[in-house]
Amino acid sequence: MPDLDDGEKAALVELLRDTIAADPYPKSPRVRALRRVLDKLEPPPPRPAPYPHPKPAGEPSLLLANGKRPGRR
Repeated sequence: MPDLDDGEKAALVELLRDTIAADPYPKSPRVRALRRVLDKLEPPPPRPAPYPHPKPAGEPSLLLANGKRPGRR
C-alpha cells in the first residue's frame, strides 16, 4: 500500500467515485475492479441489522399472553 496522506487519499477516492458513476457499464469488469480498490481505500459503512423473523403462527402476542386486551380497562 503506498503511503498517501489524507488529502491524496481523499482525491483518489473522489476520482474513483466519479469514474464509477460516469461509466455507462456499471457491471463491467473494469468497474468491479475500481469498486474493489475503492473499498480498500474507504470501506463501505456496515449494513443495518435485518428485521427479526416473524413469530410462527399459533404463538400469542405479548399483549394477549399477559392477559391484557387493547381497549379494555
